[in-house]
Amino acid sequence: MSGITDTMPGALQAARPLDAPASVAVAPAFRASIVIPVFNERDAIAATLRELQRRGLQERHEIIVVDDGSTDGSAKAVEGFAFARLVRHTTNRGYGAALKTGLRQARTEKVVFMDGDGQHSPDGIEEIVRLLDEYPMVIGERGPDSRQDRSRLLGKWLVRIVGEYLLGQKLPDFNSGFRGFRKSALLSVLGLLPSGFSFSTTSTLAFIKHGYEYATIPIHVSPRLGRPSNVRFFRDGLKTALLVLRITMLFNPLKIFCPASLLFGILGVGWGLYGIAAAGRVPNSAVLMVVLGMFLFFIGLLADQISLLHFASDERAYVSR
Repeated sequence: MSGITDTMPGALQAARPLDAPASVAVAPAFRASIVIPVFNERDAIAATLRELQRRGLQERHEIIVVDDGSTDGSAKAVEGFAFARLVRHTTNRGYGAALKTGLRQARTEKVVFMDGDGQHSPDGIEEIVRLLDEYPMVIGERGPDSRQDRSRLLGKWLVRIVGEYLLGQKLPDFNSGFRGFRKSALLSVLGLLPSGFSFSTTSTLAFIKHGYEYATIPIHVSPRLGRPSNVRFFRDGLKTALLVLRITMLFNPLKIFCPASLLFGILGVGWGLYGIAAAGRVPNSAVLMVVLGMFLFFIGLLADQISLLHFASDERAYVSR
């Protein structure tokens, strides 16, 4: 069984399962938990923690750094900050997996996620924490002057188009990594969320699908510090295509299957009528298209029922907390 290492100042290091409860009592002064995932960000995470310390945020909020199997000494850099709670993955398991670990280890109801690569300024943390009194999700929305990776723009545009079509409304900055949640609400949909780079996107769509209200605050994103981004055009292009298929099946499959079913049905009937008029018989291909349209319709109904049942169980889990 895989484990994590939880490092506290003055405490022994011990590996335990991801879902094990934290053994140290909650500090009553902590208003929120700030979760920072890192993977080979030695220099950047040190700068990020210094910024948090300079603002005195460690006195009001729990600081959790999740080291996702770094090999460059990131963990040792974090250990130099006594206020930071270090949780370590023994192997690199993904951005979403690191956030899930941080969420499970958080000791407060309000949880703020921010990146450890120097792109996010801590300036918006207090505003996010305040808004979490009213909303279960608060998103830091990047402005036009924020730095964005051009290699990701096409994929983001495609995901936005599909997401807005499926949910029937405009989306906020759906994949911004600087955001806050109420822990109980996010735990209720945790089973839907991937362990990879699309954690932020899927969590945004899941909350909107549930009908939760959300708030946004303007943020500025700076160029990352240290190593270059891990994004690769072909590899992450394939991941984006799979993400589009996944959110389609998860959030509103009828919006895809019904138009496809109708298209094949109309083509089949039209081709069949043409065959009767031209050759006095119905072509086999016309029958196949009509049958395919029927299959797509019923598969869409089944997928929609599974999706509704899944979201209904998540809703009951949140209400019962």
